[in-house]
Amino acid sequence: MKKITSILLSRLFMAAVAIFVQFGWIFLTLYHFSLNYTFVDICIRILAVIVALKVINNWSNPYYKLAWTFIILLFPLFGICLYLVFGRSELTKRTQERMDLMHLEITECLKEDPLAIRELKAADKEAAMQSKYIHDLAQAPLYRNSKTKYYACGEDMFQDMLGAMERAKDFIFLEYFIIAEGNMLEKVLAVLERKVREGVKVRLIYDDVGSIKTIPPHFKKRLSDMGISCAVFNPFRPILSIILNNRDHRKILVVDGQVGFTGGINIADEYINEKVRFGYWKDTGIEIKGEAVWSLTTMFLEMWNYINQTKEDYYQYLPDIYNKKINPKDGYVQPYGDTPLDHENVGENVYLNMINRAKKYVYIYTPYLIVDNEMTVALENAAKCGVDVRIVTPGIPDKKLIFLLTQSYYEQLILNGVKIYQYTPGFLHGKCFVCDDKIATVGTINLDYRSLYLHFECGVFMYRSQAVMELKQDVLDTIAGSKQITLDFCRNRNIFSKLLQSILRLFAPLL
Repeated sequence: MKKITSILLSRLFMAAVAIFVQFGWIFLTLYHFSLNYTFVDICIRILAVIVALKVINNWSNPYYKLAWTFIILLFPLFGICLYLVFGRSELTKRTQERMDLMHLEITECLKEDPLAIRELKAADKEAAMQSKYIHDLAQAPLYRNSKTKYYACGEDMFQDMLGAMERAKDFIFLEYFIIAEGNMLEKVLAVLERKVREGVKVRLIYDDVGSIKTIPPHFKKRLSDMGISCAVFNPFRPILSIILNNRDHRKILVVDGQVGFTGGINIADEYINEKVRFGYWKDTGIEIKGEAVWSLTTMFLEMWNYINQTKEDYYQYLPDIYNKKINPKDGYVQPYGDTPLDHENVGENVYLNMINRAKKYVYIYTPYLIVDNEMTVALENAAKCGVDVRIVTPGIPDKKLIFLLTQSYYEQLILNGVKIYQYTPGFLHGKCFVCDDKIATVGTINLDYRSLYLHFECGVFMYRSQAVMELKQDVLDTIAGSKQITLDFCRNRNIFSKLLQSILRLFAPLL
């Protein structure tokens, strides 16, 4: 009873009810007029065709457009209302202009290293082409003087995160999708409070929807009392909004511009297995030291100044301001961001480029395998050409319907030579690709529509850096403890599961 009361009094529940009431009132009002006035009904049907044509002509994934077109034409009134609230991925014009201005200011701070480009081109032309794509379309430079470290679990990464924050002298920036009450958060706040007293500047960004069920009460006030500056991305308000889709799914920690962390790990106890939810929670992450941390710093600052509508001197956070020693060299490193606002699916295209250019193998970690036609064809063609394509997904799901949808893609992929494994001990939350012993990317980008098309994301592309082979070995170790999926597994599902999978496939881009 106490749990039910807590849910009913939660901000998420009350906001959801308010939005549902508004949506229902608009829908029922229009429905009433359409029943009683033929003219209104005809106008709604004409409008449905117009909206469907607009959807079809959008710069978006064909599968995404098909799902919306089906709903709008089959249920005109309901489909139009639903699309206006949840279907549009763009921000308002004013908000878009403000974010574009922030992005332009940040881009001017990101300078190319011509020597790094020449060296990579001489070493590997295909890797250089991938790097050029990331630079040109995500405005993310390539770095030589940087070092990477791969983490196969959240527990190990968290210890290094705490250590880095303890050594901070000037600033600590944190940006997370989920922040949850628990031991992990308390340990982080204890360090941050201590560093603030020492004069360190601390800023924190969290996504309101990602954290709405987990954030402690009066969290912002508590941070303010500690001297920590806090910003909330896209606050979830109890009003109908066309920007509910856009979330900040990034996970970034930057300390003094010298060390940065990213990957799948949020600030919540399950990510470091201090809380058991879905068996053992296997996550992945990456540490960067050296010049490449600057790209993570600028990603954070761009989001910070967008949310707060502020400006500042970005150059005061340059790595060499706080570090006069020689940066480490460890292959080539290129952190990059992905935004839903530029009509360029950088995260997906980085993945596609790796698959299409693979010669020996591509190993993939993903918690959700909800792939569009382009990704499916790329994976199948690589396998048909003799590339060893292996995908590891969770054995215990965090979302049962999404897991059922993930499994619906298995049979077609397996028939075309792709090997799929489910991580038996629990939930796999890592988002990683590794290819041919030389290229890898680790970040926050899932293989689902929301992550690839609607969220703000980030990743780290690496060529022959230390983390590449560390990731490969982790994948092989994980596969050894996982179950390989067979065609019998796919074909022996009961008829109700198959029917539900078919329905979910139709609405996959909307989930």
